[in-house]
Amino acid sequence: MTAEPVICFKEVSKAFLRPDGRGDFVAVDRLSFSIAKGEIVAVLGKTGCGKSTMFNIVAGLIEPSSGEAKVIGHDPFREFEFFRGKIGIVFQNDRLMPWRSALENVMLGLQILDTDRGETETTARRWLARLGLSGHENDYPHALSGGMRQRVSIARAFAVDPEILLCDEPFSSLDEMTARDLRAEFVRLVRQNNKTAVFITHQINEAMEIGDRVLVFHRPARIAYEARLDATTGEEARGKIHDDIMRVLSVETAAANSGG
Repeated sequence: MTAEPVICFKEVSKAFLRPDGRGDFVAVDRLSFSIAKGEIVAVLGKTGCGKSTMFNIVAGLIEPSSGEAKVIGHDPFREFEFFRGKIGIVFQNDRLMPWRSALENVMLGLQILDTDRGETETTARRWLARLGLSGHENDYPHALSGGMRQRVSIARAFAVDPEILLCDEPFSSLDEMTARDLRAEFVRLVRQNNKTAVFITHQINEAMEIGDRVLVFHRPARIAYEARLDATTGEEARGKIHDDIMRVLSVETAAANSGG
């Protein structure tokens, strides 16, 4: 028997009322997929394709208009309290509190979970060290580089020991060398700690570097292409996947430009 998926969408749709009140805007259209424990799934698509709406449904921030979304076997919107400490989020911007030091920022989630003070500080220091920030525990965000701030953000997400990590384009504002290092570090930490991760991006190379599986979304959010990658996927196969993704995204662009 196969284990129950950690994340499962069945025919999920989400529509929003247009600002002018003239009908609904469909952001997600009968989306179905599942993610197994320990998988890293990269979700790729152009801006406005519904990636963030899917992300917000998984995080329990919004409710589907129809269909069923289950995370760890529970409804993330209706059972929001169940997910305290079970989901860690890394945002596009680091979202650090400027009045808190790096250490205090990493401690925040543990404090919200009412973790023992001594354990909270020990855990936060350990995660800062694992992200290469030993010696910067007492530095405030303004004194840290963009890459260092994002490392603090990643440490904060891992510190609460979540089952699932949700990442919304967390490296898009960084230079490519820093982003490449952080991608490799992120994947290593997910693997070492047996986490499940959903990583949203609009960059093909980033999706292929991070994902065990790449899902390409068309607008409104639905899967237009899917590929699996692992250590045995050779350069030729990777090149074909890259070309296939380019072709799929080009088809969507052409359809949008023609009004189709």
